[in-house]
This record gives sequence, C-alpha cells and structure tokens, in this order.
Amino acid sequence: MPRTSKGPLLVWREESWNKNGTLRNKAGSFIWDRSTFLCAGGGERGRPGIETEKALAAHIADKYSPVREHGHAAVDVLIAQVIHLYLNEVAPAHVTPEETAARLDKILDFFGEMTLADINGKLCRSYVATRSTEAAARRELEDLRAAINYCRKEGYTTAAPTISLPEKRAARERWLTRGEAAALIWAAWRMKQSWRGQESDRRTGRHLARFILVALYTGTRSGAVCGAAIRPTEGRGYVDLDSGVFHRRGDGAKRTKKRQPPVRLPDRLLAHLRRWSRTDLDIKTKGRCKSANIGRKISQDFVVEWNGRPVKSIKKSFRKARIIAGLGPDVTPHIFRHTAATWLMQAGTDLWQAAGFLGITVDVLVDIYGHHHPDFQIEAAENITKKSVATKATKPSKLGEAQRANADVDPLQELR
Repeated sequence: MPRTSKGPLLVWREESWNKNGTLRNKAGSFIWDRSTFLCAGGGERGRPGIETEKALAAHIADKYSPVREHGHAAVDVLIAQVIHLYLNEVAPAHVTPEETAARLDKILDFFGEMTLADINGKLCRSYVATRSTEAAARRELEDLRAAINYCRKEGYTTAAPTISLPEKRAARERWLTRGEAAALIWAAWRMKQSWRGQESDRRTGRHLARFILVALYTGTRSGAVCGAAIRPTEGRGYVDLDSGVFHRRGDGAKRTKKRQPPVRLPDRLLAHLRRWSRTDLDIKTKGRCKSANIGRKISQDFVVEWNGRPVKSIKKSFRKARIIAGLGPDVTPHIFRHTAATWLMQAGTDLWQAAGFLGITVDVLVDIYGHHHPDFQIEAAENITKKSVATKATKPSKLGEAQRANADVDPLQELR
C-alpha cells in the first residue's frame, strides 16, 4: 500500500556542487513535492520568508486547481484536479451532492497526490483493501471512474485509465414477512428519545413509521420518499391526494436510469396520507408558545417531516428501530422495495401491472422476483412427470408418394 503523502513542504537545502566543480544549487528554501524540488527563493534556515510562503501557496493553488487546458497527457494530470473539476461541474446536479463529495473525499485521501498515469489494477486493489467493505470501495471507485471519464470527455486529458472494480455482489434475497414489517413499524412508532440511559416521553420515530408505510406500500426508494411533497412543488416529487397518485419524480427533474414513474397509491395508504395532511402535529414541549411548529400538520409540506422540514436521511433512526424489532443488519431501508416486489409476485399480480407499479421492466421483475409468483414454472413442473404422447406421423411410403406427387405439380399452374 502506498505511503501516505505529506503534501508539498518547504525545506531548506544547503549549497551543493556537481562532481565537475560547478554549482548545482545555492543554499535556500525549496518546495519539496513528491521527490521533486522547486526553488522557492532565499531566506534563512528555519525562518522562511513571506515570499517563500507565497511561492508555496501559489504552488499548492496551481496544483489542485481544476485542469483548464486541453489535451494533457495522463502523466500531467493529478487525480486531485480531476476530482476538483467533477465536484465543481457535475456533482452539484446529483440528487445528494454531499454524499458524492464524501465518497470522493475518501478517494482524495488515497489518490490525491497521484496522477492518472499512476492508476493500475494493483493500485485499485490496494485501495479496496483499505476500505471497510468491498461494496463501499466499489461505489467510491465508480465515482472516480465517472470523474476521469468526464475529464476525458471534456477534452482535458487524452487518456482515461481503466479503473479495476471489485466484483459486484449478488442481488439481495432478503425481504420482510408481514409479521416482520408490522414489528418494524410498531418499533418505530413506540421509539422514544433517551438521554444518559433515561427515556423521555418524546416520540422520535413517528416520522420513520410514516416513511416505512409509504416505502413499503409503493415500493419507492428511500430518497424519493424522503423528498416527496404533499402537493405539487417545483423540483420535487409529490403526492396528489385528490387523484391518489404518487408522482415520484419532480417536474423538470433530470431523467435517470432509476426511472421513478408515477404510482397509484393503495386505498389504505391514501387514507393515511389524507389524514396526515389535516391532523395537527402533536407537540409535547414545556414551552408550547415558543415552538415554531404550533399549528402545523403532521404532513404540512412534505410526506415525511421532522421538525417541520423534509427528512434527508432515516438511516440512524432506522438502525435503532431495526434493533428494537429484533431484526438483523441485513435489513436495510432498501428492503422495502424488495419486499413490495416480493409481495406483488406472491399475490399473483399481473407482470405488466407489477412492473409498472415498481418502475422496472418485466424482464427484470421476472429475473429477480419471478420465482415468488404462484405460476412460477408450474406448467413445466407438471409436464416433466407426464408420459410423452406419441403424435401421428405419415408412413414413410405415403410421405414419399406425397413428396413425389407434389414435385410434379407446377405451383404457378395450381394458382391459375
């Protein structure tokens, strides 16, 4: 594994001479950067001057600024520059740019001092070994690959090295039974705030219980549920309480491979949503008149709210509710989508209807969840044990006679 770089440093070098007696360098301050020395001016040993520090600052600023000239070779482009460019020009348009930045920050810690020419399979595998899981490493390396491809597409570099990724893990098979789902919702509903081991009366999981209901009965990804508004809102998906349709993708939002088509809300869930939109928020504080949430509804502006704002992430509260419900770490927020698909198949739902409800193709639905359908291979399983029924065939002699007779007939003559 590569040693951690200390980055550019100011160092003092004494006067040195070549073997032929000529002066190699005068004594002075130098910028030491990856075994390269750059002159930073004079000064005194141990006391770098202002001009020397300015030279170091200028070097660092130039080094980590995004590449702006075109046609650079891979050896001349720092990975830090590539990531800087990607974070400035591409990441802000992502659904969760802060998560993209956090992943690329891990990449910078390892690759930041290297150039594109340094990347190879061995280096990528060394990075994977430093991460907690292969799945996390794969996702971060995918971001690095996207940043490099963007840099090449824009013409800033002439080459894009291949990023070696760890094997993609198999699709999750875990889904919730109805009993497990009920236990998880109940755990979230009853969850209370605790402080120094003492529970208070404040309920902290009611928003999570509402999230689970929506995610489970619409098969929608957590990001779309957390960001959904209770009425048409620019840039957000929303729930139409009149027509009973959940528009998972906001008007004008960029289309992605996740698709996120509209989904019809089940009647029972729609009744909950309408009730949340008109029921006052239950506030239990000592200073009620000071609360900014006085007069607000449970779902005032967004389907899932916490303190009057949309919920950005439910990971922390979900983890606590999962433990209370006695479920293992294989139960993640994405399990609700798997569960919805599984329940639809177990109920014998029409494949086209189920695929449209989930926003996936019929082929994907059958490939991943088809074995849960009651009609799964039923005809094949029945027919495999049946005795074959011989079909009547024309005797060879008669077949030969028919062939010879047909050979003497002119098709055009028959048409006439």
